[in-house]
Amino acid sequence: MASLTLREMRKNYGEVEVIHGVDLDINDGEFVVFVGPSGCGKSTLLRMIAGLEDISGGTAKIGENIVNDVAASKRGVAMVFQTYALYPHMTVYQNMSFGLKQAKTDPKEIDIRVKEAAEILQITDYLDRSPKNLSGGQRQRVAIGRAIVRDPEVFLFDEPLSNLDAALRVQTRLEIARLHERLGSTMIYVTHDQVEAMTLADKIVVLRAGKIEQIGTPMELYNNPCNQFVAGFLGAPAMNFFHHTMPDVPGSVTLGIRPEHLRLVEDGPLWGKIVYVEQLGGDTNILVKITEGESLIVRLFGQHEFHIGRHIHLDYDAENVFHFDKAQNRIFV
Repeated sequence: MASLTLREMRKNYGEVEVIHGVDLDINDGEFVVFVGPSGCGKSTLLRMIAGLEDISGGTAKIGENIVNDVAASKRGVAMVFQTYALYPHMTVYQNMSFGLKQAKTDPKEIDIRVKEAAEILQITDYLDRSPKNLSGGQRQRVAIGRAIVRDPEVFLFDEPLSNLDAALRVQTRLEIARLHERLGSTMIYVTHDQVEAMTLADKIVVLRAGKIEQIGTPMELYNNPCNQFVAGFLGAPAMNFFHHTMPDVPGSVTLGIRPEHLRLVEDGPLWGKIVYVEQLGGDTNILVKITEGESLIVRLFGQHEFHIGRHIHLDYDAENVFHFDKAQNRIFV
């Protein structure tokens, strides 16, 4: 296990800079999630740490060693990819042991490591199977097992659940969380799925256009976003935004409120027409059109019946409202 330190990390493709001076400290044993929309640079940053992309500027340090010019195979990292990248002609055992054989590890040690990893991931019964005879979730566990046997200082995950169906994503997400708890290893996980980020991370790094927007625990970012981008990215359903004029603040101000903080009342400051209803069983989401160009999502716990076209009034508590200026930065009032 090891800490990771990035200082002024930059990545250029020709004259185009895609990673803009990233500074980041990841503690030994921490589970850190890079999250952001497609194209924000999260996978590129992960590949720079892994040694799969050259570092154009700045430094990457794993433990006490600067690894800018160290080959990927010598950095002490193991990476799990979005695609399983398993050898189809090899058994599960052979896939998991291949890297160790290439490193000329003692066969007895290889056998011990593979069987230990298989037990951790509950794939012992599949060691003699070929990848084509496994489900998607089982193949992803084999890919994770291949990383575990290398006993790396840092685990890197590049959107490992994106090819799985919804049920398998939940199951595998829990397995990765248990794996981190059991191994206590430093893990960096890339995803565009904010639910994965919120449920897995000790610390979330929110990226946009190659820059870090905010770093913090899941609840810190959910409860105290620094700007409108972070506020809108974390949370499902997403935070509502609507325009308002404040006497003490020049110009138009954007207000933000989370769907669960809106409530139905007989007479309130917000009103509109229901245009869509989502019945999710445990809760109900309703989309309310309040002006020609603005709508709000209201999240109500439990099961509720609403007719599209019904007019309703909404209220909220002032302490649950976020204020953002024209530059989308948080205003504290």
